[in-house]
Amino acid sequence: MVSHQHLILPAVAAIIFDKQGRILLQKRRDVGRWGLLGGHVEFGESVEQAIYREIQEEAPINVRIDQLIGVYSEPASQTYHYANRSIQYVTTYFKGELLSELPDSFSNEETMELNLFAPDEIPAELALLNPFWLQDALTPGLMAFAR
Repeated sequence: MVSHQHLILPAVAAIIFDKQGRILLQKRRDVGRWGLLGGHVEFGESVEQAIYREIQEEAPINVRIDQLIGVYSEPASQTYHYANRSIQYVTTYFKGELLSELPDSFSNEETMELNLFAPDEIPAELALLNPFWLQDALTPGLMAFAR
């Protein structure tokens, strides 16, 4: 019998705004839902290096990461269940600004589609995200959250 593994792994995600205040979302190929750009932190890199690498892997854009939003580890929103393992991510969320135009009709092995959404028009079919991600990103000031 194959045992079911339980892992805790570091991850990163970016809430990227354009100059009009719209949020960049990626339709993820792995789950077919909208989500933030992000992924795993690899051995030997910082969370800042990881978020820039993940953005470049998932979208051909230029961004500036300018704020830490928080660290999210709450199991209900940070645990993914797979056939032989469950992974609880400890995700460092960043806020950034889109510095380039969004490419037309972009897709690759991780991204089905990229689009910008007003905060009140976020699609309902979101990938698993902490329920406070948007509220925390829109909170004025330099406060960071631990959730």
